[in-house]
Amino acid sequence: MKKILIIFLILVFTSISAWAKKVTIIVFHAGSLSVPFSKVEKVFKEKYPYIEVRRESSGSVQAIRKVTDLHKPCDVIAVADYTLIPKMLFPKYANYVKLFARNELVLCFTNTSKYANVINSQNWYKILARPDVKWGFSNPNDDPCGYRTVLAIGLASIYYKNYDILKTLIQKNTNITWQFSNKGIVFRVPKEVRFNPERLAIRPKSVALLGLLESGAIDYAFEYKSVALQHHLRFIKLPDAINLSSLKWKNFYKKAEVILGNGKHIYAKPIVYGIAVLKSAPHPKEAKLWEEFVTSKTGAEIFKACHQTPIYPAEVIYSK
Repeated sequence: MKKILIIFLILVFTSISAWAKKVTIIVFHAGSLSVPFSKVEKVFKEKYPYIEVRRESSGSVQAIRKVTDLHKPCDVIAVADYTLIPKMLFPKYANYVKLFARNELVLCFTNTSKYANVINSQNWYKILARPDVKWGFSNPNDDPCGYRTVLAIGLASIYYKNYDILKTLIQKNTNITWQFSNKGIVFRVPKEVRFNPERLAIRPKSVALLGLLESGAIDYAFEYKSVALQHHLRFIKLPDAINLSSLKWKNFYKKAEVILGNGKHIYAKPIVYGIAVLKSAPHPKEAKLWEEFVTSKTGAEIFKACHQTPIYPAEVIYSK
């Protein structure tokens, strides 16, 4: 009887000890990483059961502002545009960024979208310009998918040699302005983006448009290809000169630039995601384990299964 009691007490103390050692890490990440990160988390917790992962999804710029402006505790940050980390977090909050995945911009729609049977990769901007069509993109000040949409529309005007695209899609529907430069086109996004709600929907992050699209509140939305495939949406594959996916077109992409409401200048470039453990991470050891798992071979396989092109091994850029 005494032996059984001793064994019971050992098991109780072991359980209490294991519970006491549980660590919760906080991960701020882009909305377009929600699906792959959810799958990564399940496998990660099998390997590290004592680590709880608390993920907060938002637009990438919003994710960074939670750290820099609101001073919220955070262990790991993962964004849809890796250059945001050097621009906004170096050197005070982070001293490196790992480049771990790619993506491309697409135009999503459903079977009930107006002109769903006639839209294609050549006439998409004409369809969006029709007065009975409503479309959407995310706020450029909050989300890379938003400013990438604006940049892609600028590139389309150059690629198709049709500057009416800018007038019919941007000028008539928003207070975003643009002008020509020696290199191409420069957009200026006001701190407060205004838009015509009868023709356009703008939300803080691109995935917030999915409900509007699926309910029929809007006909089209600019999203990442991985998001479209994950949610089984129909989409138009835009030309490589516009969709920001191709390294071959990187010099052409530079013809479009956007100045955000915070004064940051961003040139169009191939879409690359970045991840980093913050200097102020409450749990740096466990945070590093998460980051390393995301960028591991297993992580890369999960991203590939989620229709997102992994960069493996991840490329690292250090703060100077």
